[in-house]
Amino acid sequence: MRFSGKTVIITGAASGIGKAAVMLFAGEGAHVFAADIDEKGGTELAAQSNGSITFQHCDVTSTESIKALMDRAAADTGGIDIVFNNAGAGGDMAPIDEIEPDGWDWTMDLLLRSVAFGIRYAVPHMIGRANPSIVNTSSVAAVGPGYSPNAYAVAKAGVLHLTKTSAADLARHQIRVNAIQPGFINTNIFTSSLEMPAEMVGDAKAVIAQMSQAAQPVARGGQPEDIAKAAAFLASDDATFINGTSIIVDGGLTIGPRHSWDPAEPDLFEALRVMREGAA
Repeated sequence: MRFSGKTVIITGAASGIGKAAVMLFAGEGAHVFAADIDEKGGTELAAQSNGSITFQHCDVTSTESIKALMDRAAADTGGIDIVFNNAGAGGDMAPIDEIEPDGWDWTMDLLLRSVAFGIRYAVPHMIGRANPSIVNTSSVAAVGPGYSPNAYAVAKAGVLHLTKTSAADLARHQIRVNAIQPGFINTNIFTSSLEMPAEMVGDAKAVIAQMSQAAQPVARGGQPEDIAKAAAFLASDDATFINGTSIIVDGGLTIGPRHSWDPAEPDLFEALRVMREGAA
């Protein structure tokens, strides 16, 4: 019961990583305010609890909606201890030579601006709490190209830098700020970003699960619970000396090119060694 008596805010709470985090924090004693635009999913989630989960409709592209979420949680419980800025989607899929200004701005509002103002409107209610903590969802896409669409990657890189600068700003209040960089996690972000027809979602998820098993050294697809556990660790008293940094949770996806860990993948140096020995 690491979070007994704590007030926790989780955005993007009705599915995927957010839902897994809601269940984990609530299961360890927190009063969780589960925020999402999905009324049905959020209401059903709250109904599963005995009052430990409160659903709040929140559109994180609206600063008014974010402020209302934070103000309500503080009014109902007396303050905020933990914020998990997790809401997001794939954003605009267009490459840089095709994306339009509206698509770019919407992606930044959804993935970066939402985190900034999630912090902004939570902090006044976190000052003076015991070990207050903010956790932001970034991505392995922040480390380089090839993991996501362009705008998504830029926004998630912004979340990493915002995490560091916010940790510096909030040090005077003893509020820690850290981030998580998920890798290939089996959630609905892929199918929803591609606007996959409902009748194809099941098959698409099966393909995602199969591909994700082979995408990194850890031979299984990442699960929402993997990220929820990392968020809970960063928010807990076990992490009080961790601040202004990020944890990559990706099964080793970013450790290096495939040939560095997959013996079946052709390697330039190995090919040259075989060539030299053959000529000897």
